[in-house]
Amino acid sequence: MVLVSGIGIQDHDAKQKKKTSQTNSHRLYSCPPLSQALHRSSCITSTFTSGTRSKCKTQILPQSETKKQAGFPVYIGQCSWMRRSESSCTINSSGSSRGRLRSSGSLPHIARTRSEQRIVQKSSCLLVALRPINVEEEKTKFFTSNYTYNPQFQYQEPMPTSVLEKYSQASNQFLAQSVRILSTVIRKYGDYENFQAVTGGNLLSKSQIWACCRKYMQKEGCSGEVVVQLTEDLLSQAVMTIENSRPTLSINLLGARQHWLEGMLRHEIGTHYLRGVNDARQPWHGSEGRKRFSLKPANPTEEGLASLHSVLFRKNPYLWRAALLYYTVSRAASSSFSELFHDLQQFVQDPNVRWEYCVRVKRGQKDTGQTGCFSKDQVYLDGILRILRHRHTIDFRLLTSLGKVSYEDVDELQKFAELDNIRIPHFMQDLEKYHHQLRHIMETNQLTDEELQALLPN
Repeated sequence: MVLVSGIGIQDHDAKQKKKTSQTNSHRLYSCPPLSQALHRSSCITSTFTSGTRSKCKTQILPQSETKKQAGFPVYIGQCSWMRRSESSCTINSSGSSRGRLRSSGSLPHIARTRSEQRIVQKSSCLLVALRPINVEEEKTKFFTSNYTYNPQFQYQEPMPTSVLEKYSQASNQFLAQSVRILSTVIRKYGDYENFQAVTGGNLLSKSQIWACCRKYMQKEGCSGEVVVQLTEDLLSQAVMTIENSRPTLSINLLGARQHWLEGMLRHEIGTHYLRGVNDARQPWHGSEGRKRFSLKPANPTEEGLASLHSVLFRKNPYLWRAALLYYTVSRAASSSFSELFHDLQQFVQDPNVRWEYCVRVKRGQKDTGQTGCFSKDQVYLDGILRILRHRHTIDFRLLTSLGKVSYEDVDELQKFAELDNIRIPHFMQDLEKYHHQLRHIMETNQLTDEELQALLPN
């Protein structure tokens, strides 16, 4: 079951309203037509369906003034270079192209013509293609075998071999750091389950999640711009996609916890979405623009920054998830599915959680009895450590203003940047406090500048 909360969405006409009322849905706010939604404040419809100061002067407008001048974010064409590392959801595996969640390969996004839409529907995004279509059947076999069976995954579409080859090699560069972070958490909390209960708090109800999302979007001045979906079918905590030409945030109901949800919103909206909005204003927006400016890949900067923002302001900001993903990929490279599952028991007791991590890093494999991994999930810890290593020289506001770029390209791009009406997340307004939080993350995870400098020399 997927619950949809649309902010500014206009897909519910009079006929749909009648249908909605028949499915125990409730309307929280009236929704204007899309043309009006571009300039008006938020509305929500919920339905049950399946460290340094900026070197250049940036103009940061108040939220109300930003919307007044900029209106709805300017969606300027396709941006196929952007790829998210989050897992997609199983609702895409039904075989139908209608209502399919597409990759957020271009945030912001422009509405396509009908002919373009037909082309897009013929090919789903990478993460959908890599999601096995027989996950539940293989999970049952695996669990009934006492965790000795190696799943034989099937996929709906031909495998993207070039992508699988690109992400077939695991890195051990930060393996020692990942193990240290995981071991520190286990020593302090005993096991992952206790860590989750103590630091994450209680699971939130649907109404609590929507209320938190509305409040957060108001903080960022983006009410009316993002559609929120609640689902139980995600491998990840959340994922930003494009659905019906609208930025859509899908949130995993099973992972939305009291003290973690706002961090997830900082990750998805405060980082990915706002950087995407800013990117749309820049001359390097889009694949051709990136080639023209010879830009480095946005990752690992993009996911590293977002992952730091996930734990920002936590009392104990352990980089647990990034570390566990890094470790799991590293071990998967030389382990079968079953071997990897048993290896993870030293950190995670819950077999369902271990199953999800193993599925993530074995994506793309048909016979998981073979060694091998899908290494893209190592980007989180990799990006985190690189940003922390250079945090004293990175201009974080400027990095956000320039859009989907690497911190390594900032100095070169600064002179070409369009900095009017850019969007800076609220948690980055006080840079002194922001840098203090980064130091706190370093200390909590037992990372030192000397260690990072040795790992990542200039």
